[in-house]
Amino acid sequence: MSNAVVLSLEGKSDLWLVDFDAGTVAPVARSSDDLLASTVDLRQSEEPIVRGVGLAVAINSAPEVGAGILDK
Repeated sequence: MSNAVVLSLEGKSDLWLVDFDAGTVAPVARSSDDLLASTVDLRQSEEPIVRGVGLAVAINSAPEVGAGILDK
């Protein structure tokens, strides 16, 4: 099972690597010839691309998670 995920927020073009084992989030440096560049191009359709992720919810700020916003 993977312990990392590459993500991008809706309306943004930057990619981020979230490493759950290390507890880090880092920007992904891309070039026009890499595999992730084609994924970003697919996102232009505005359809979500999801693989191997059980749950993903975009929120405005981290404190919202503790405030029960996901309980609504």
